[in-house]
Amino acid sequence: MSQINLNKFNSIYFLGIGGIGMSALARWFRHAGLHVSGYDRTATPLTHELMEEGMEIHFEDRIESIPGYLSKEKTLVVFTPAIPKDNKQYNYLKSGGFTIVKRSEVLGMLTKNYKTIAVAGTHGKTTTSSLIAHILKTAGKDMVAFLGGITANYDSNLVMHGKVSPQTIMVAEADEFDRSFLQLFPQTAVVTSADADHLDIYGDHLQMISAYKEFINQVNKGGHLIIHESIASLADETKQITKETYGTTRGQFFAGNVKADHGFFEFDLIGPGLRIEKILLGVPGFHNMENAIAAAMLAMKIGIDDKTIKEALGSFHGVKRRFEFIIRKDKLVYIDDYAHHPAEIEAFLKSLKSMYAGKKITVVFQPHLFTRTRDFAEGFSKSLSLADEVLLMDIYPAREEPIPGVTSDMLFDNITSPVKIRCDKNDVLRKLDNMNIEVLATVGAGNIDTLVKPIKEMLIGKLTN
Repeated sequence: MSQINLNKFNSIYFLGIGGIGMSALARWFRHAGLHVSGYDRTATPLTHELMEEGMEIHFEDRIESIPGYLSKEKTLVVFTPAIPKDNKQYNYLKSGGFTIVKRSEVLGMLTKNYKTIAVAGTHGKTTTSSLIAHILKTAGKDMVAFLGGITANYDSNLVMHGKVSPQTIMVAEADEFDRSFLQLFPQTAVVTSADADHLDIYGDHLQMISAYKEFINQVNKGGHLIIHESIASLADETKQITKETYGTTRGQFFAGNVKADHGFFEFDLIGPGLRIEKILLGVPGFHNMENAIAAAMLAMKIGIDDKTIKEALGSFHGVKRRFEFIIRKDKLVYIDDYAHHPAEIEAFLKSLKSMYAGKKITVVFQPHLFTRTRDFAEGFSKSLSLADEVLLMDIYPAREEPIPGVTSDMLFDNITSPVKIRCDKNDVLRKLDNMNIEVLATVGAGNIDTLVKPIKEMLIGKLTN
């Protein structure tokens, strides 16, 4: 980890400020009184919010756009790995002697000063870390949380309460992409899953598993690990930390007396010498019951009482783009979800089918990254086939260049849904307008979220006509 004194800077310049992780840091430094500015490739609702909060942001990669008040002595430049190496501003600032660090390094530097809870996992880390943040805030703890999504409760990816001191609890979402989570050395870690992903970074699943083991070994001596029972073996080699496992039906902590009501769950949390009865979870989905168990275990570990935990789990409204209800009426349901991995799509669609048994499920999916599409093509086709109707969009490239032969057709040919349609982003609305929609889901991690508002308006228009 870089040894940089963050206190010597009075301004921060972000390259890729509109990313979820980047914008949470931007908000933190703005709250701390520093001058915050930055660049991103495109304007989004999030960059608009940051600008309203007083940050200067521009959207052209031009050296002339860099604010004139930046100085190499007093400005820290933070970049995301999604910024291409030929970025003009990046290269200009680097050659000009500015201190330039990755987002993950800055997060690692910050967490060294506080009691840190780090939440890792291929799936579930955003909701679990958001649940933990909500419980801590409900309990009145001095806390700050850097989240990978916008919480519905607080409409932000930076959640804070109380004063900032060495005793403040810091919740950090530990991202495995680019091995970012290896910048963190937490007092407590939660690991929700370790399915194969980001093979463009790791090469194969074994290398990714090795990185997870390294992350677990970075938990401080005398610290605590909460890990899903299915991957508990990852922690077999760890020493001098306490390990506890969880799952829906197995593990040291699990759910009992489960009652489902249209996808929402009431359950008892059962563990060694523990039973919290009739927890009513405020968000739907089988997978969210597991996320809630992990969050509750952590809360108990730091002394939060059962009543507060139960209250917080019931009042949690979820994370935007994680099983987010856009329209919820008797005749029409529309949900938006960030799922971009076959296992996530399978969990999401199974929950959706359980909630709306007998209803027709229509899914619009945008694959994210050429490498992920190539590496998990079979899994994507299988999971998407759970839907009755699939509208398959083109691949969203994000940081990648096209790979010859890798297109959405790799998925489309093997999808077995009764109805499947290939379409580009500009054609989605027209296709949906000609369909009889009962339960609709937009799914993916690219720019499919920009379709949510126009789809909602179109569907509401059809309902009222």
